[in-house]
Amino acid sequence: MLKELRIENFAIIDQLELTFRDGLTTFTGETGAGKSILLDAIEALMGGRAETAMIRADVERANLEAVFKIPSQHKEKLFQLLADQELLENKEEILFNREIRREGRNIARINGRVVTVAFMRELGSYLVDIHGQSEHLSLLTVRHHLNLLDRFADDQELLSHYQTIFQSVKNVRDELDDLRRAEQEAARQTDLLQYQIQEIEAAKLNPGEEEDLRGELRRLANAEKLASLAQNAYSLLEETSPDSPSISVMFADADKSIRTLAEIDHDLEQLATQSETINTQLADISMSLQDYIEQIEYNPKRLEQTETRLNLITTLKKKYGEDEAAVLTFAENAREKLEKISHVEERIQELEVQEKELLLKLSHAALALSEKRKLAAKAMGDQVESELSELKMAGGRFSVSITHKPNQDGIDIGDGNKVDFNSSGIDHTEFLIAPNPGEGLKPLVKIASGGETSRLMLALKNVLANADTIPTLIFDEIDQGIGGRVGAVVGEKLWQLGRSHQVLCVTHLPQLAAYGNQHFHVLKKILEGRTVTDVEKLDADRRQTELANMFGGESEANHAAAQEVLETASLFKQKQVPI
Repeated sequence: MLKELRIENFAIIDQLELTFRDGLTTFTGETGAGKSILLDAIEALMGGRAETAMIRADVERANLEAVFKIPSQHKEKLFQLLADQELLENKEEILFNREIRREGRNIARINGRVVTVAFMRELGSYLVDIHGQSEHLSLLTVRHHLNLLDRFADDQELLSHYQTIFQSVKNVRDELDDLRRAEQEAARQTDLLQYQIQEIEAAKLNPGEEEDLRGELRRLANAEKLASLAQNAYSLLEETSPDSPSISVMFADADKSIRTLAEIDHDLEQLATQSETINTQLADISMSLQDYIEQIEYNPKRLEQTETRLNLITTLKKKYGEDEAAVLTFAENAREKLEKISHVEERIQELEVQEKELLLKLSHAALALSEKRKLAAKAMGDQVESELSELKMAGGRFSVSITHKPNQDGIDIGDGNKVDFNSSGIDHTEFLIAPNPGEGLKPLVKIASGGETSRLMLALKNVLANADTIPTLIFDEIDQGIGGRVGAVVGEKLWQLGRSHQVLCVTHLPQLAAYGNQHFHVLKKILEGRTVTDVEKLDADRRQTELANMFGGESEANHAAAQEVLETASLFKQKQVPI
């Protein structure tokens, strides 16, 4: 549910803060006052379009913010989405923010952190359903009709069962396609895989081998230089001549003097210890150098072997992977492919039997799902027609067409009839309507007028209210194309819808506006030479005045009419059975 909305520098809105309740909220005001701007702001916050033209003149950015209460029916999904993005700051509310900059990119934030507009849109889809004047979303898009029917039918269990089998069929068919292609190329693939496996196995690679070989190569290629450097270091440390004693001899003398000093002056005991340690380390270094010199040998044959081995490893890496481990993994995968190819005919036969069994199960699941949809379609048609009658479309007919498309590669639904199928089942669904008595049923998307579509959409929303899990529904001028008498009925329907949802509605009809649990008046003002939109929450007296103005002006008759519609709405609400 939308709790708070804050708008800054958006279109002709300077600063605006609104707090909303549950139930039906109505917005009224003269044409051009800015009612639809409020809905545009909410739409932008839900990940809709946000253009620089929306920014108020002479400022650099617009800022939009909304606080939504997390609906219980979507808590698990929303918590998961937010947790995945490390955005789960509050388990009761979500903060949406959209900053539209004149220069630079727009910024979308959820709970104060930057997110993609696509992610904002995904979250918004669980919270708000906006129905604009020219886009009665689901109704005018045939591909959405089946989803609406499924929601009404409450057939999710059957649909999930069908989709599980459908996915199994798809997996089997995908594997069959791969195997049949592999069967056609089996001979070529077998020769290639066998060559690759043999080449890698013959190399007898060990992970990490290349690094060891490169170290050995460096030593072999530089044997003479290594021997010279090691011998020179050893000579300086150990070889003594009458003219030049060795470093070890000289430091031994120094060590002896330092230790004698320490015997006299105990303050030098630490220095004596350090000197003794260095003397010992010099002896260790000399021994290590002597061992190293003995190990160094110039071995041209081993040098050649090492270079050859490294060239082989480099060649295999170019063909099969970035290192020895990757090359070995390639060989393992090649063995698996070879094993698969060698048993491809046997596996194809197994999968063909499995496919046949799955298609039979899929047929049963599809027929069960289709049967439930047909029963629901009849009930939906009856309920929508009842709603239409109350909305002053008496005699109007509504039907849900469910058809099947023949396809010889489809699934058998009995009597040898094979039909097309997809992840939704075998049914092709479309809403049909006959607005006036005596007319035949025709596709809704082709014949419904604006006013008829508005009423039909409202009728469907009422019929689907229990199945519709989106908590906030927004209608922009749902009264388009209808008159005052129908407006009162639309008000009743919206108020009823508001018992299970939060409903926001922009209207020009006082008969409809009177049913709002909360009523906002949208108006334009001139402040310091500039036009701004303001929104006022109306108390009882001001509400009556607003409705009188909507009837035509502040006359006694219009005030009486306003009082009458308010009383009628109040009486209607009192008579309703509590939910």
